[in-house]
Amino acid sequence: MKELKYIETFGAIDADNDSVLLKAFEDHESYIDIKSFNKSVVIGRKGTGKTAIFKKILTLPISSNLTYGHTFSDYPWAYHDKVKNENMMECERYLHSWKYLILLTLSKIIINQDASLPIDDESLELMTKLESFVIDSYGTKDPDLTQIFTPSKKLKLKPYLGISWQFVSAGITPESVSISELPLIFPEVNSNLIDYVFTILNPENNYYILFDQLDMGFDPKSEDYNNRIISLLLAARDLNVAAKEYGKNVNIVIFLRDDIYNNLHFEDKNKITRNYVTTIEWDTANTQKTLKRLMERRFSILLSEDSEKVDWEDVFDESQKMPGRQNKYQHILDRTYLRPRDIIYFCNEILKTYKREESQEEKKFTNKNIHDSRLEYSTYFSDELDDEIHKHIPEYNDFFEIFRSIGCLQFTKEEFTEQYSQVKKRKPQLPDPEYMLTQLYNFSIIGFYRAGGQGYGGSEYIYKYKYRRLEMDLTAESFRIHPGLMEFLGLKKYSKT
Repeated sequence: MKELKYIETFGAIDADNDSVLLKAFEDHESYIDIKSFNKSVVIGRKGTGKTAIFKKILTLPISSNLTYGHTFSDYPWAYHDKVKNENMMECERYLHSWKYLILLTLSKIIINQDASLPIDDESLELMTKLESFVIDSYGTKDPDLTQIFTPSKKLKLKPYLGISWQFVSAGITPESVSISELPLIFPEVNSNLIDYVFTILNPENNYYILFDQLDMGFDPKSEDYNNRIISLLLAARDLNVAAKEYGKNVNIVIFLRDDIYNNLHFEDKNKITRNYVTTIEWDTANTQKTLKRLMERRFSILLSEDSEKVDWEDVFDESQKMPGRQNKYQHILDRTYLRPRDIIYFCNEILKTYKREESQEEKKFTNKNIHDSRLEYSTYFSDELDDEIHKHIPEYNDFFEIFRSIGCLQFTKEEFTEQYSQVKKRKPQLPDPEYMLTQLYNFSIIGFYRAGGQGYGGSEYIYKYKYRRLEMDLTAESFRIHPGLMEFLGLKKYSKT
């Protein structure tokens, strides 16, 4: 095993810049669910590994796996907004435009990527018509899908798609349909494209269309944003069902932050949640996957000299317990949100403190290395929270001020209310304290104490990131700020009482 002092990093917290990501990829249950067509919506907190799965699916062997990944960092939403159907229910106004986008994505794969096609004479005929439609409408057989709703485009639907025009107003010419007119005829265009595309696809191949980075432009108060995402969920559901009816292996997959998914409200949400959603979790009762194992894969890649497995205990000196007789893994885990991003960053900071030691006689990370890295890690942890919650709870920094005044991790509702009233005098716009405690719990900034017994097991502090289905208990005897914020907020570990 190589010495730790020769290692620069254990990887990046950003999947786009993590050179170790694919080599150290852990076959999470959510990845298996997507790959095997069991689920089609991946939710999880920021940093839990959604983009890692996105990237892994895109690198599947191309012999029988055809993939296309959509990211939305520079997507022209203004163009897409122009083709929403104002005559449909609000949550479905983007339904047909999403279906059209997905079907054109599959058309691109058919025309440009899938070397196994056509599989018979019928698929050859339909494939020829489909290619002619794409080329005549977009000027190329491989159009940039971020521009498919560009207002200047004219779609040449006739004679390629076999559209029936009896119902169309006299003002629409099938030889040249403007994008602005597309909402009027979306259902029939999509119906024909579905038949063409799913008839052409090879039943022996697997097709994955992936949607990531949908949090771009997220605003919890924007009905338009929410309707856009709801319509995508419904469109993916409908097309995945249609693919099964045609006997084809297609998975339209959506990767979404759980706070965004939880903010959505629509009639079929429970059905989609039960049938299509897979949640990325680590170190919980709902998964066999652990962050310890994930880091061991990284240790083995970066530290192994003879392809031997490098265990956690080869890197961390677990013979010496942390305060409270915790082992180092649990001490670190308690300061995370059970996310790969957190533990990678924490281990990188521990590595930095280890390498700053004047003498590196120790061959493993010690208690001191962990302790010396906690302030920097806690600052990172706070910054991560800001990215997630500032749109949901704009006042959260005011509540950090309250926590600093309390001065310790544990507090009672009375202590919180007392400090809240002081801040309220200076900032009268603050919402009700019970409402804010509930919101802070929903984002796992605080947890509540639950006594053991009555089938609950031992007494513990309950955090939402560990127990997603448990709601806030405002009658609890005490509450606890997440330990990852301890150094950033300058808190003591124990309560005043």
